[in-house]
Amino acid sequence: MDWQAFWPPIRLSLQVALLSSVAALALGTVAAHLLSRRAFRGRSLAETAFMLPLVLPPTVVGFVLLVLLGRRSGAGRFIEWLTGAPIVFSWWAAVIASVVVAFPLVYQTMKNGFASVDREAEEAARVAGAGELQVFRHITLPLAGHAFLTAFVLAFARGLGEFGATLMIAGNIPGRTQTVPTAIYVAVDAGHTGMAWAWTAAIVGISFLLLLFTGRAKK
Repeated sequence: MDWQAFWPPIRLSLQVALLSSVAALALGTVAAHLLSRRAFRGRSLAETAFMLPLVLPPTVVGFVLLVLLGRRSGAGRFIEWLTGAPIVFSWWAAVIASVVVAFPLVYQTMKNGFASVDREAEEAARVAGAGELQVFRHITLPLAGHAFLTAFVLAFARGLGEFGATLMIAGNIPGRTQTVPTAIYVAVDAGHTGMAWAWTAAIVGISFLLLLFTGRAKK
């Protein structure tokens, strides 16, 4: 087996999954907290939009991102002017795709977590003089700790296994944008079953360790 070809997709997949899970966790937590604490006109529409990537085909999500961030779009031209390189067909595009598809999982998980937080504990902290940020950091978030950990694991797993949207916006460039799911697809298509099994075993092993760590952390 060609080990030089084996490791780059593994490293890139872990890199993309880690960055995208952190970003999705931050965005999803903030969104869930804001919407779970405030009632306003259009809230149901906002929540529907947040959950939409969960039910859309990944290729549709990737196509929309490709249009929004492509070199012909305003956002794409601005990013290229700012960084000196287009965002599409880069590993950063894979991160963006993973953030978008993982966001609904984080949002829904944190929304349920915040719903289980005792409001009286929050009110007691406010009465004691704590500001909203202090209440969130020291009361709300710790009480929703299990949901926070679950949301991170779900986002990491989603980013690790993302295929359709990543292929559309980041492509499958070996050594640059090729993640494990796309590498497995190409290996099977080319008849390289051994490499496909090796990458599959790696992903299964990483996922197993992640779930094992999560299970122990919750005890």
